[in-house]
This record gives sequence, structure tokens and C-alpha cells, in this order.
Amino acid sequence: MGSASGLPGPTDAWVTLGALARETSRIRLGTLVTAATFRHPSVLAISVAQVDQMSGGRVDFGLGSGWYDAEHQAYGIPMPEIKERFDLYAEQLEIITGLWETPEGETFSFDGKHYQLADAPALPKPAQSPRPPVIIGGGGKKRTPALAARFADEFNAAFVDADTAAAQFERVDAACREIGRDPKAVIRSAAQVVAVGKDDAEFARRAAAIGRETDEVKQNGLAGTVDEVVDKIGRYREATGVTRLYLQVLDLSDLDHLELIASKVAPQL
Repeated sequence: MGSASGLPGPTDAWVTLGALARETSRIRLGTLVTAATFRHPSVLAISVAQVDQMSGGRVDFGLGSGWYDAEHQAYGIPMPEIKERFDLYAEQLEIITGLWETPEGETFSFDGKHYQLADAPALPKPAQSPRPPVIIGGGGKKRTPALAARFADEFNAAFVDADTAAAQFERVDAACREIGRDPKAVIRSAAQVVAVGKDDAEFARRAAAIGRETDEVKQNGLAGTVDEVVDKIGRYREATGVTRLYLQVLDLSDLDHLELIASKVAPQL
């Protein structure tokens, strides 16, 4: 994206996660989020179930409708208009969760506008029963909350301010109540860019490394000194009710950044 070279090139998320499943033992693994435009839902259900088995049940499954038009064009992946894309997305959620939740020995069929399955054996099963947690996110005011109410174990507000996130969480809660589901059954989470320094100078260096101005990234992310970031997380949580945060680390070579977050930020939460 942008002026970056892209080297060494993109990875396939679920191939990568399968490898990480065998190289790790504790961290949870998942996508935030897989694009529904990239894969047939039956194939995706099999891939994710395999990674869940390979990890011993550590997958969180995030699925979205797809959004980055240039990537689709570059790789020749069809990207329908938003209404059709959301129709595909809704059917994929129903198919993937349906395949996973079908009892062993029974079959799953689906007759939708975009996908038709006839007597699928609904195998393999994921390690988690009846299925891995499903993460949904997005800012749509009607269809997104409705899908979250039906399918989500977690709703993620990605890269938005606290007021925007709180309003969307309320829409999800309302959609849950409308179908008789307890809104508290859906975990509230957020994703934010992170840039933390042990002092102002280190923070400024990290902001520059990812091409961000210090004031801008403080305004739009979790950025600053350790105390500043801890304080912002606390204020964000109070305003939104989130209980989980995903930190977008943009400088993948800066492992000291991760160490600082783990040793100085996380223990204060």
C-alpha cells in the first residue's frame, strides 16, 4: 500500500497461521480480518478448521466483506459492489459456521443466491467445539450490526475514536436485543496503531520509522510514552467498554518495541 516496496511480498494468512500453529503453544492465532472475496467459504472452513486442529484450539476467526480495491485488481480477484459483496459475506458466515456446527455423521446443505452446497460432509471439524470464536467488525449501521448479532462472538471497532466505537457497539447491542440475544455475549474489542517509547525521544523515533507525525499518531492511535498510552487505553476502555485490544505494529523489525509493550504497558492493564 502507498509508496512501500511490498518486499518480500504478501503471505497467505492461513498458510502462515498453520506454520505458527506448529511453532507456538500459547498465543491465539487469527485474522483481523480475512476477506470474504478471497476464498470459497467451504475451502476457507476447511483451512481454518485445520489450523485450529494444528494449534490445539487456538484460532479466533475474523471475517470481513473485503475492501482494498487495488489489491483485488492487482491479483485479478473479483470485487463486486458493496451490496453484492455484503450478500456474499452474509452467505459465507452462514456456510462456514454451519459446516463447523454440523454434528459429525450428518451433512450440511445450503441453497443461497451465490453459493449452493449439497450434502457436504462438513469435515474436518475444528478443535474448538462447536467452532472457533467469530470476530466481525466494521462501521456499517444496519447490516453489520445485524450480522454481528447473528454470528459474532466478538465485535471489533478498528482504528476509530472512542465515540465512534461506542456508537457502533450500541448498534450491535440493539441488534442483539432485537433477536433475543444477550448483548453481553458479544465481546467488545478495538484495534489501534501503536507507537510507544520509554521517553519522548524514543517515541518520536518510532513514529518517524512508520512515517507518522507525533501529534497525528497520538490523536489517531495508541502512541506516546508508556504512561501516556496506559492512560489513553484506560480512557478508551471507560468510554467504550472494550475488554480486548489489538495493537497494529507497523515496524516489524523493532522487536524492542514489543518488549517495551509487554514489560511496561501490559502489566498496568
